[in-house]
Amino acid sequence: MKLINKISSFFENIKEKRQNSLKISKKQSKLSYNNLNTYRNFKDVKVEIEKRYNILTFIVILILFVLVIFLFFIQIVGKEKYETELETLTQTTVDGETAPRGRIYDRNGKIIVDNVPTKVIYYKKPSKVTTKQEINIAYKLTSMIDIDYSSLSDESLRNFWIKNNPQKAKAKITDKEWKKLEERKLTNDDIYNLELERITPEELAVYTDVDKKAAYIYKLMNTGYSYDEKVLKGENVSDEEYALISENLSELKGVGTKLDWERTYPYGDVFRTILGNVSSSKSGIPAELKDYYLKKGYSLDDRVGTSFLEYQYEDILRGKKNKYQVLNDGSYKLIEEGKRGQDIVLTIDIELQKALEEILSEEVLNASNEANTEFYNHSFVIITDPKTGEILAMSGKQVQNKDGQKVVVDYTSGAVTDTAVMGSVVKGASQIVGYNTGALKVGEVRYDKCVKIAATPEKCSWKSLGKLNDITALAYSSNTYQYYTAINVGKGNYQYNKPLSIDKSAFDTYRNKFAEFGLGVKTDIDLPGEITGLEGKNKAPGHLLDFSIGQYDTYTPVQVAQYIDTIADNGKRQKLYLLKGFYDDGKITNETQPQTLNTVNTKQEYLDRVKEGFKAVLQYGTGAGYINEAYKPAGKTGTAQSFVDTDGNHVVDQETITTTFAAYAPYDDPKVAFTIISPNISRPDGKTSHQSSINKRLAQRVSQKYFEIYQ
Repeated sequence: MKLINKISSFFENIKEKRQNSLKISKKQSKLSYNNLNTYRNFKDVKVEIEKRYNILTFIVILILFVLVIFLFFIQIVGKEKYETELETLTQTTVDGETAPRGRIYDRNGKIIVDNVPTKVIYYKKPSKVTTKQEINIAYKLTSMIDIDYSSLSDESLRNFWIKNNPQKAKAKITDKEWKKLEERKLTNDDIYNLELERITPEELAVYTDVDKKAAYIYKLMNTGYSYDEKVLKGENVSDEEYALISENLSELKGVGTKLDWERTYPYGDVFRTILGNVSSSKSGIPAELKDYYLKKGYSLDDRVGTSFLEYQYEDILRGKKNKYQVLNDGSYKLIEEGKRGQDIVLTIDIELQKALEEILSEEVLNASNEANTEFYNHSFVIITDPKTGEILAMSGKQVQNKDGQKVVVDYTSGAVTDTAVMGSVVKGASQIVGYNTGALKVGEVRYDKCVKIAATPEKCSWKSLGKLNDITALAYSSNTYQYYTAINVGKGNYQYNKPLSIDKSAFDTYRNKFAEFGLGVKTDIDLPGEITGLEGKNKAPGHLLDFSIGQYDTYTPVQVAQYIDTIADNGKRQKLYLLKGFYDDGKITNETQPQTLNTVNTKQEYLDRVKEGFKAVLQYGTGAGYINEAYKPAGKTGTAQSFVDTDGNHVVDQETITTTFAAYAPYDDPKVAFTIISPNISRPDGKTSHQSSINKRLAQRVSQKYFEIYQ
């Protein structure tokens, strides 16, 4: 058994060894196979890398090729273009002085605002100029030009001392203060202010008049931006001064002479206020307009329109300035030449305007010397073309006391900024309200008798007028006729001396219709500062009656002018304007076209009825004799209770009477309209009941002058 077991064990060992040998052989075979695969994989990777390297090389070569092409176009083909662009982007440009403005003509081609050349001595800081050189130039100029240096301030003189004595100025600062400056506990401005303060009166006392004159010139040389031209003398430069400076420019580095311009007015003060003003070359943009003009791209030293038409049409009238390139040596090269501003034409007839101002000046002065005119001081007259809205002439004149003498000054600006209760002149609009609402019938007859609301005074016409219809009510200016219309508009039930209730929306009914005529709204006249007037807030029944006769809300003279134009032109409310167009080579171009703001919402029958009433006013009513009947006038007079502040405490304390007049002619084809306003012409409680007839005199004289010119 043992032998059998050994033999069995021997064969099992052999079997086991053989199996192990087979395993090793398989493992070796597997390793060989894996090595072959690894080799093959390595070879594939190498091929892939070479492939990608070739692609990358191609891309790099392509990019380099494209770059070469771009460089060729930039450096060879586009060289001139890019050099020009580089120069444009890197060059410094500055503007020259303000160019002359456009001229202003009247409607007939007459120049009413022009430019006149003036001599100017200026300084433009050169590059690398030293303070010492500027001071030397200032001293040289003291003997060459006559200049008023009385406005030299103490601070400017001290500043001049520091510039002359920099070391002495520094010596006034202590070591402790210099240390604080290093520690940033003091600023350079603080140090400079300490230097200014510590200059003694004895140190300044050595300065002579020549020194002070030089100090003032030095101050002018260094006021404003360093690159700006500083005007050293721009007014009353004599020929000798101009020539002397021009001959010595080589010794006066940065100093120059030139011809500037100033506005000139061939017709003197005629229409002068409304033409407006332009800032001077010395003052530049006024402080109150600085933000407005800087936002529009102006420089602080630019000359600009500061009021009325010069301001209104600044964008048209302004000239185009020269543009210069600053070269490396600090000199200037002209790259864009400037030109004078655009000429404009006004709707004004300057000859008619001149005559109007003469007449108005005489009449306001005469009226101020009449009895019962203690609180009167001004009147307005406006002449318009009712079919276009053109203003042919416009003036306001005011009487003032100066040194015990009465003088007449211009107050034309008040035509857009002054308001008054206008009285019966607005009754044409009131009557349209009545017709439109059914509160008044065409041809309706009423008796003129006073109206009495409980707890209020009687409201009457200027006298008992008896039986009236809608035409004669306008002709004789009946108040009570309008009162009854207003009561009907307000849906009131009137009984003598009883309380009256009305629908308060009647105020809106009236105001909305009045606005269609231009009353209580802006006329859109092309002048700055137009206001709309004051609107009464109390809606008591009695105030509605007052409103209907022009005794409640206030209006401006130009609003009344637009109102009468609207009636004359059959309900078309035309925008009022002064700019007729541009002026080129003796011709009017870009002519302003009339603009209809709205058309009154009413029937032509009603407008015709009002116009018939207005014709009656001038034929046999309250306006008879105001305008020669040969001119076929139609219009309306007005008288209003007004009030003034006599002691300047902003509280009205004196009752006055304001008179108004508005008319057009001819009534069958209106060519012209006249508006006349005389606020506070008399007082009801005066020593006499006299009331000046200034409006009638003005209407007679002004209309006659107009028709002399235009017939």
